[in-house]
Amino acid sequence: MTVSIKFQDVSVRRAKTEALSSVNFEVSNGQIVGLLGPSGAGKSTIMRSIVGVQNGVTGAVEVLGKKSGSVDLATRVAYSTQQSSVFDDLSVTQNLLYTSAILGLDKERVPQVISTVKLEGYEKAKVRDLSGGQKSRVSLAMALIGDPELLVLDEPTVGLDPVLRAELWGLFRKLANQGKTLLVSSHVMDEAERCDQIIFVRDGKVIAFDTLANILKNTKTKSAEEAFLVLAGGIK
Repeated sequence: MTVSIKFQDVSVRRAKTEALSSVNFEVSNGQIVGLLGPSGAGKSTIMRSIVGVQNGVTGAVEVLGKKSGSVDLATRVAYSTQQSSVFDDLSVTQNLLYTSAILGLDKERVPQVISTVKLEGYEKAKVRDLSGGQKSRVSLAMALIGDPELLVLDEPTVGLDPVLRAELWGLFRKLANQGKTLLVSSHVMDEAERCDQIIFVRDGKVIAFDTLANILKNTKTKSAEEAFLVLAGGIK
């Protein structure tokens, strides 16, 4: 399988501490990969390194066969941060048209993206009037407007109830089935069950990278949370 993301001995140093320490992994195309760990573990640093906006990176980060941050990756990679990337006073359509204009894209893609994230009927609605789940879909639509091959999503399900989380993960699976690669960060360990592969991160280090089934087998545990605690040295 073709590799979407490749980290080779990647480290990031901040002041007197290391945000990342000798990180190595490869992500194949068409996969949903969960980037899981507690706050401050290094998840956001990994994501920023992938999209080429992290300072102080040593080692090699390759994305879609190019050096991370390369100009020709601008529309091939989409990054959705925890902070809102939409304008609350604009409608769903206006947000997407604005993003399309910035990226120099054809506005005819807007209705297609709205359909993909299941927001038909809300095209003219102001974002501020939408529910939390609908706002999350608008953020996903903004990431999808350039038809990226790789989506890097930082805590996209935070604050959502179980039903809305399930709906959003259903959309992620649909995108992966279309051949897109998704790197999804979370501190909610049960979301590992929805991923093809898991990257467990703690204190700037990758402590596991495998399928959940293999991780559970190797740690002799029954849940992602138990496995993480064993790997992190929390329980025996």
